[in-house]
Amino acid sequence: MSRKFFMICFLFNMFFSQNMLSQIDNQVFKNLNFRFIGPEGNRAIAVAGVPGDPMISYIGAASGGLWKTTDGGVSWNSIFDDQDVSSIGSIAIAPSNPDVLWVGTGETFLIRPAHAMGDGVYKSEDAGKTWKNMGLEKTGRIGRIVIHPTNPDIVYVAALGHTHGPQQERGIYKTIDGGKHWKRILFIDENTGASDIEIDPKNPNNLLVGMWSIYINTWGLNSGGSGGGIYRTKDGGETWKAMKNKGLPGGENNPVGKTGVAISYSNPNVVYALFEIESPALYRSEDFGETWHLVTR
Repeated sequence: MSRKFFMICFLFNMFFSQNMLSQIDNQVFKNLNFRFIGPEGNRAIAVAGVPGDPMISYIGAASGGLWKTTDGGVSWNSIFDDQDVSSIGSIAIAPSNPDVLWVGTGETFLIRPAHAMGDGVYKSEDAGKTWKNMGLEKTGRIGRIVIHPTNPDIVYVAALGHTHGPQQERGIYKTIDGGKHWKRILFIDENTGASDIEIDPKNPNNLLVGMWSIYINTWGLNSGGSGGGIYRTKDGGETWKAMKNKGLPGGENNPVGKTGVAISYSNPNVVYALFEIESPALYRSEDFGETWHLVTR
């Protein structure tokens, strides 16, 4: 009898506890609301995270400065307020030393004639505590920065250039001494700048570049030109080859607008290219750009 009574009490408690737990869970989740945790500052167009430390990330805004989190996004701190510009176009962290941080200024996400310009590239060697302008002030807008995987002094910069007219300070720039000296290693024409660049993490002499011809005036913009498209180097920028007539759009008869590139980390022979054309199109290559095929549009 006592055993039967005990079992009844046990089952009753189990049922009651489950109901109570269900009610508590429902009440807890009902009272939970998503909230914006930042950072403040219009369009976030650049982001970078520290490899091996998911708690540390950086975000750059079109005209809202540079922000850093050390707690996985729970809180953000502005770390670029002392500089002369607040427009951030690109962020890069040295793979071999996460304290080395590069920032390219100038808005590159162009959706209207009015946007913020920059004054070159900045470097921090203490994870964003202090900054130094490392030149390229006339480039106006920096589309992307990549850093050599083992040598933080070797840096490549994709310079989009100014708006509203032709300009020489466009293309791909390279430094081998941490920004003390720069050399322009790819120039197409005065109307074509660099929108993107990717470096092979396993063979850093291999790079892919997206070039973009764009003209902006006070009442609109014209995106696309014969100089746009994908370019490739296999010798660290000494020589370049245009990836045209390989299944890709581009050229005088089929100009492309803004171009983005990506290299697979696990298999660098696999690369991707995203084109702004009549219908945006994503292409894939499995032989580092020798041949391409359309993935989706």
